[in-house]
Amino acid sequence: MSKILETYKKNTPKSAKADARARKSISGGNSRGAAVWAPHTLMMQEGSGSKIVDLDGNEYIDLINNYTSLIHGHAYPPITEAVTRQISAGTAWTANNEWQAELAETLIDRIPTAESVRFGNSGSEAALLALQVARVVTHRLKILMPRYGYHGAMMEFEIGSYDGIFNFDYADTTYLGTYNDPESFEKILAEHGSEIAAVFVEPIMGAGGIISATPEFLARTRAAAHAAGALFVCDEVVTYRMSTGGVQEILGLEPDITMLGKLIGGGFPVGAIAGKKEYLSIFDPESPKSSHSGTFAGNPVTMAAGVVATRELTKERIEHMASLCERLDASVIASARKVGLPISVNRSGSLMNLFFQDQAPRAVQERDDSQAMSRFYMASLNHGVLMAPRGCISLSTVMDEALIDEAGERVAAAMADVADELN
Repeated sequence: MSKILETYKKNTPKSAKADARARKSISGGNSRGAAVWAPHTLMMQEGSGSKIVDLDGNEYIDLINNYTSLIHGHAYPPITEAVTRQISAGTAWTANNEWQAELAETLIDRIPTAESVRFGNSGSEAALLALQVARVVTHRLKILMPRYGYHGAMMEFEIGSYDGIFNFDYADTTYLGTYNDPESFEKILAEHGSEIAAVFVEPIMGAGGIISATPEFLARTRAAAHAAGALFVCDEVVTYRMSTGGVQEILGLEPDITMLGKLIGGGFPVGAIAGKKEYLSIFDPESPKSSHSGTFAGNPVTMAAGVVATRELTKERIEHMASLCERLDASVIASARKVGLPISVNRSGSLMNLFFQDQAPRAVQERDDSQAMSRFYMASLNHGVLMAPRGCISLSTVMDEALIDEAGERVAAAMADVADELN
C-alpha cells in the first residue's frame, strides 16, 4: 500500500466509519459528487476562519473554501451575527423580506450591466433561470457553450463538462464550441444560430482549471451571439470575486444576463441572475410571460448573509487575496522544482489550479498528471491542507501572509512525499 494512502487511512478512522454509514443510505454516500474521493471522504465537524476540523480532530488549512463560496472563510462573525438575528426572527415565510431588496440593490450598484435581479437557490438554478429567459425571449430551445465549461447540474450544461457520459445526442440540446477559439463559436452560430437561444460562457473556466478567456474571445462571441439573435450569458458564479463588479467590469464586457451564486449567499444556498429589465420582466406577475417560484428562493437567512458577504468584499480585500495567491503560486512552483516534480499553475486573482506537468492542459479533463495529482491531494490532507482533488485553490479574505507561508510549507512536505513515491 502507498505510504500516503496508509497515512490517510490511519489519520481518519472516524471519517471512514461515517463514510461507510452514509453509503448505506445515500447513493455513493454523498449528495455532492465534487465532495467525494477514495478510499473514503472526510467528514468535517466544524470550521472557523481559515481552518476546518474533521471528525478525528485533524485540523486543515482550507484552501478551497467550499469551492469559492466562502469568500470570508468559515463562521465569519459579521455573517454569523446577521444570520443569528434573522434565524431568531424566523427562517422562511410565504412573503417577501427586506434583505432580498437590499442584496439586489447592492448587486445592481456594483455590477454595471445589472438593472434587475432575481434569486434562486443555487448556481445551477441561476443557469436554469437564464436559459428560461433566453428561451422565452428568443422562442428557441438550444444553447451553445464551451466544451469543458460548467454551468450547473442540468443535463444541457453538464454535457459540456462530461462530453460522452450521456447516452443521447447532445446536439438535441447543446452545441459545444472551443474555449478561447472565437471562430469555433462564430461557425456554430452562423450554421445553427436560428436554433440557439443563448450562448453561455465563463470569463474564467473554473471547473475547467482556472483558464481565463481572452478579451477577443469574449467580445467576438458576444457579437456573434447577437448577430444570430441569441442572448449572451456571462457566468460569474465563480468569478464575481475578481472585482466588485465581476470580471465583466474589468473587461468592459456587456452580457445580456449575468449568472451569480456562491459568495453572494454568504455560505448559504443561493443563485441569481442579473441583467436588463426588459429580459427579467418576463417574471413580473403584472405582465407575466413566464413563471418562477421556489419555496426557499429569496430566503431571509440567505439574503441576510448575502448582504454582509457582498458588501464586505471590497476592492482592498480583493487585491489582498490576489497578492496572497501570487505568493502561494511562487511557493508551490519552487517546492515542486526542489523535489523534481514537473509543475504548471493557472492563476487568476484569488484562484489557482496546479498541474504536475510542464504545461497546463487546455482543460482539467485533458490533464495527464492524474497519478501525481491524486497522490498529492491525499498527501496534502495528511499534512493538514484541504484543496480540491483537481488541484484547485480558492483563497478567502481572512487569510494573511503568515498563513499562506504555513500552507506553502505544508504543500512542500506533501510534494516531497509524492516525489518519494513516484521516483
